[in-house]
Amino acid sequence: MGAKNGYTFSVNSFCGGADVSQTTPSPSAPWLKHYGTVPARLDYFEGSMWDGVRAAAERYPNYVAFDFMGRSTTYRRFLARVEECSRALFAQGVRAGDRVTLCLPNCPQAVILFYAVNRVGALSNMIHPLSSEKEIEFYLKEADSRFAVTLDQFYGKFAAVWENVNLSRLILTSVSDELSPFMKVGYRLTEGRKITPVPADAPVLWWKDFLASGRNGNDSCPALNSSDPAVILYSGGTTGVTKGILLSNGNFNALAQQVIATNPMFRPADRMLAVMPIFHGFGLGVSIHSMLFHGGRCLLVPRFTVKSYAGLLKRGRCNFIAGVPSLFEALLREPSMKGVDLSSLKGVFSGGDSLSVGLKRRFDAFLAEHHASVPIREGYGTTECVTASCLTPVNTHREGSIGIPFPDTYYKIVRPETEEEVPYGVEGEICLAGPTVMLGYWNRPDETANTLRRHADGLAWVHTGDLGIMDEDGFVYFRQRLKRMIVTNGYNVYPSQIENVFDSMPQVRISCVIGVPDPLRMQAVKAFIVLKDGVLPTEETKALLLEQCKKYVAKYALPRSIEFRDDLPKTLVGKVAYRQLEEEVQKEIE
Repeated sequence: MGAKNGYTFSVNSFCGGADVSQTTPSPSAPWLKHYGTVPARLDYFEGSMWDGVRAAAERYPNYVAFDFMGRSTTYRRFLARVEECSRALFAQGVRAGDRVTLCLPNCPQAVILFYAVNRVGALSNMIHPLSSEKEIEFYLKEADSRFAVTLDQFYGKFAAVWENVNLSRLILTSVSDELSPFMKVGYRLTEGRKITPVPADAPVLWWKDFLASGRNGNDSCPALNSSDPAVILYSGGTTGVTKGILLSNGNFNALAQQVIATNPMFRPADRMLAVMPIFHGFGLGVSIHSMLFHGGRCLLVPRFTVKSYAGLLKRGRCNFIAGVPSLFEALLREPSMKGVDLSSLKGVFSGGDSLSVGLKRRFDAFLAEHHASVPIREGYGTTECVTASCLTPVNTHREGSIGIPFPDTYYKIVRPETEEEVPYGVEGEICLAGPTVMLGYWNRPDETANTLRRHADGLAWVHTGDLGIMDEDGFVYFRQRLKRMIVTNGYNVYPSQIENVFDSMPQVRISCVIGVPDPLRMQAVKAFIVLKDGVLPTEETKALLLEQCKKYVAKYALPRSIEFRDDLPKTLVGKVAYRQLEEEVQKEIE
């Protein structure tokens, strides 16, 4: 069968090598045909993430590394600040192999800490700042993290779980720590006034004191290579159970090289509007590390609102933007985008969720109307390979396709739960292999073995749990998920986790959670609930259930609506028929 879905007999890939001895297309054919001069194979950097970024800082010391709220930081200053921060981490007892939890938005402290943690050989445990108390407790326990850094406004959630975790040091910072004096005053008079003050006797170390603790000190910077573990990101994987995904230095560096190789129009100092969050593979891997690894400039956006984002597009003269479909849908509706000149754009990337054909057409027209010479390009990937591993080529696309795989990245379509490849055009499970594939799930060898499987060709393949097809030219098409999952604003939400929370409440007999169409979020979370006898189906009951849910579920995953039912439809084996509820909702919309 060897090449029926785009792989040669010898390398089993459409995107690596150049074995032209076969009668089937060469693996490099898609790149030569669709990308022109882009190589099918790359020479990958062997050092750590910080080694790669430091090399960029030494090449471009006077270029701007990132902007934040009107303040710019050059690569020379960035390098010095990372070294300052790593000395402080070392002074606080952080050593190689330790896990440091970063619970931060896109701000300078997050970027500096991320590379400082890498410099001392520790692992960054990246979590969502809007995580609930119980989720934070889970993440700290899962990684056995003794060190954590977060914003002052999230102190209460850490304080609530402190006695249940092994946390020895909590470092607090504020958005105002990185603002200019003028902006700092404005922040304190507006957003800062909304934050609950941290108690004076709280057992925390403030950012300035933390940095001061490392002055005149030393740090130990072990020699790291590409195979060393560096980052833990979180995802439900193919089972819907939250797991830490262990990624290496080489995973991130390979992604950075692949991103730039497939975007040969990039030049050092080009600007990326970094709105995708740093705790997400898309934001961290594409919008931040890929840029800093090559001397690019990141415009850090700590909190997304479509109006502020439109303002940054207007003022920032950005060259690259990356986002989820809901972001692009929101821009289409934003009145302040009228007349904005987008001619500086070199690349517009969509990921995190399926980009509908209709939205692509409308946004491409929007880009043209605003003087951009590029279309939106869709990609695909999983956190198990950091983020994107497949991207629409620069000069061509196939309607409905998620593009072709990155250099050295291997895709094949198999019959679900098997290693048997299917012919071109036949739907099956998407599997992928390559230099960005994870080391494994943190401390979960059985889960790792279930998802990351070594096939007869000797490669370790990620079984994504997603269904798709491949055409004869190597273009991949996403169809649907095998696993039950909701994607809202680009974030994965696993219904079973929310159902477990509802079902444990004393008022609830049974629940079912589904995703419903939403014009901005693509999908919104909706809960169907059967109450126990004697509990009234009132608005007050809804409010009570949601309030209890907030302790266990992140804000983005909270149900947007609750519908009370006397009963829920069941399958023949007695399970809740969630697909029937999805069909009911769809009929109501139609």
